[in-house]
Amino acid sequence: MSEDEAHSSEPIDYDGGQATTAQSPSTKPVRVGHVTDTPVVPETVDLSDTSLYLNRELSELSFHERVLNEALDERNPLFERVKFLSILTSNLDEFFMKRVGGLKQQIAADVTELSPDGRTPREQWTLVLERARDLLDQQTACFRDLVRPALADAGIDIVAYDALTPDEQAVLRDYFEVSVLPTLTPLTFDPAHPFPFISNLSLSLAVLTREHDDAPTKFSRVKVPGNRPRLVDVDDLVGGESGTNVATDTDRTDDATTRFVPLARVIEHNLDLLFPNVEILDTSTFRVTRNAEVRRNEEVAEGLIEMIEDVLRQRRFATVVRLEVEDDTPDAVRDLLVEQLGLDDREVFEREIPLDFTGLTTLFDLDRPELEVDSWHPQPHPRFVGLSADDPDALFAEIARKDVLVHHPYHSFTGTVGTFLGAAANDPSVLAIKATIYRTAPDSEVIETLIEAASNGIQVAVMVELKARFDEENNLRWVRRLEEEGIHVAYGTIGLKTHTKTALVVREENDGVQLYSHVATGNYHSQTAKLYTDLGLFTADPDIGHDLVRLFNFFTGHSRHETYRKLLVAPTNLREEMTRLVRREADHARAGRDARIVAKMNSLEDPEMVRELYEASMAGVDIDLVVRGICRLRPGIEGISETISVSSVVGRFLEHSRIFYFENAGDPDYYVGSADWMTRNLDRRVEAITPVEDSSLRAELDVVLEALLSDNRRRWVMDAEGRYQQLRPVDDAREVEAHTVLMNRALAETYRSKNGDHEP
Repeated sequence: MSEDEAHSSEPIDYDGGQATTAQSPSTKPVRVGHVTDTPVVPETVDLSDTSLYLNRELSELSFHERVLNEALDERNPLFERVKFLSILTSNLDEFFMKRVGGLKQQIAADVTELSPDGRTPREQWTLVLERARDLLDQQTACFRDLVRPALADAGIDIVAYDALTPDEQAVLRDYFEVSVLPTLTPLTFDPAHPFPFISNLSLSLAVLTREHDDAPTKFSRVKVPGNRPRLVDVDDLVGGESGTNVATDTDRTDDATTRFVPLARVIEHNLDLLFPNVEILDTSTFRVTRNAEVRRNEEVAEGLIEMIEDVLRQRRFATVVRLEVEDDTPDAVRDLLVEQLGLDDREVFEREIPLDFTGLTTLFDLDRPELEVDSWHPQPHPRFVGLSADDPDALFAEIARKDVLVHHPYHSFTGTVGTFLGAAANDPSVLAIKATIYRTAPDSEVIETLIEAASNGIQVAVMVELKARFDEENNLRWVRRLEEEGIHVAYGTIGLKTHTKTALVVREENDGVQLYSHVATGNYHSQTAKLYTDLGLFTADPDIGHDLVRLFNFFTGHSRHETYRKLLVAPTNLREEMTRLVRREADHARAGRDARIVAKMNSLEDPEMVRELYEASMAGVDIDLVVRGICRLRPGIEGISETISVSSVVGRFLEHSRIFYFENAGDPDYYVGSADWMTRNLDRRVEAITPVEDSSLRAELDVVLEALLSDNRRRWVMDAEGRYQQLRPVDDAREVEAHTVLMNRALAETYRSKNGDHEP
């Protein structure tokens, strides 16, 4: 199948966005000082009309379609396409656990409140299941018709067990008996045994057996072990000396084929060793997804740890929200699973194998660089060149001289944030370090640095958000470790999640106490900092430092400050200030002055902010929105949103930074921080957004926004129906890819730094 056949560019009626690929005649860069003629505002526009708002759930599925497109796109290296198949599985797993699970809870509670787009929870649930089914079918077809044949052409063949020779099957049987069989536990369902518990997202074999011809058929569940590679390297086992299945082609010729067999098939064909002396009638694979929306009682803060531990226990046994079964599963097995798991038939997804594409990441162990994207190593930031944690005086003097803006993964996280915290941890002049942890790596260097600071006698306070979804267990582990080291730990605030990405260093200097702040868009997570695009501002601005002091006192104390000098903080003043800034642009436009908004975020979900943007557009404000995922707003509606464009960039890095630009009649404001324009971020989370005031740093943000809005390779543009179209260069136009532009810029910075051209 050709790429054009794989992606239809014919518009499809899809409320929430349809991802299609097509050529686009132009791109639209950032325009500074652009003036838009003020349109005539219709007198009868009703901005409460539900048709003006896209559905949140369908909009998120539209983003997942754009992710799938990266696997479909034959311009991408083969392993990159495999990676996006895996990412789509992970994304949809989370979508079902969170969003579909939440809808199912609302249905069970007889909630009939309409969404902003005018749908009941049941209506949304029905639509979501239909759209998700189509998306999963597309994923399967992508692997079957495009990716798997391409892998075979590249000498990587995923073969059927029956395609192996008897000798090869014997080797795999030995491997199974030694390395897999001891990990398996068959669980049988019969009058003497209850129906087995099926863990969330586990891949299982449904095995039908009987002891003799007249005996009843019995169902058993065998869990495919998650600690064994999901693809077994046949040739490594057959030809290797170690008897292991580490995927490597070191000893193979360039034209040799590397063959893999799915682990589930190895188990399936050797079940006689697990079920001796019985007849195996049928085997099929299945997978369940459970609801992650476990209700919490947050009335008592001192019980927060116990509450989170209880949430983790409940989540293991939560309601099943999806059942995926192999397409040739016997009706008896399907019906049994539906009955025992309490499912509706609409929650059953019959699929070709594999059911779980994350297992394909085993292929990445192969040494096949020609199938991968060119490797990227985050570069040193020019302002941090020559600085180290061993010389804190020089580092803090550089930040005090002038604010620093870092952009990950183009700039090294370890070389900037790690150096900043490392310098503070070993500096006798530092009095205190305060930091917020929402998500962090399991082997977090940041946490270890904070522990080191405490051991050096520095007062350390850490706000660890225990309610960070799917990171609760990891964060609980860190809380216990921090407390064992005598560090003051706050767990969160009642009714709110702490989502800020902030750190504060309090330092005694010759002219008094100085505050050094880091306000960022991304977590203190060294691994995701290599994959997510995020911004961080280092500053010695006393107003921002004072604001962070107030914010950290709110975390550890009991009072919430109502005023901040410069920071925009949710839920205190962020919504109010963002609304004011949007309305100010509308006032400028009505007066004929320069009026423009560029807002980059992960999601635009809040109906009130959508309405403010509609009103600003009706006043004549030129608005460019770069929204990676969910977007409720419909751009390009005549008389309502015709001055608004909506773009989404999906590529090798996950766009995660938030940037807000307001032109303000030629005296612009720039902000970066942790909050999207979602109701939860504006009203139910603690967020921090900082102004960027230095002109050279503002110019850096202009470069980022221009790269994104000029992208004609990875950028998707939404129309008024919520459908997305991917841009492509037309004729002889130069291909512009934002991530490549910014990587090249970082490399150029490094080159200039090495040649003595430092930023003034």
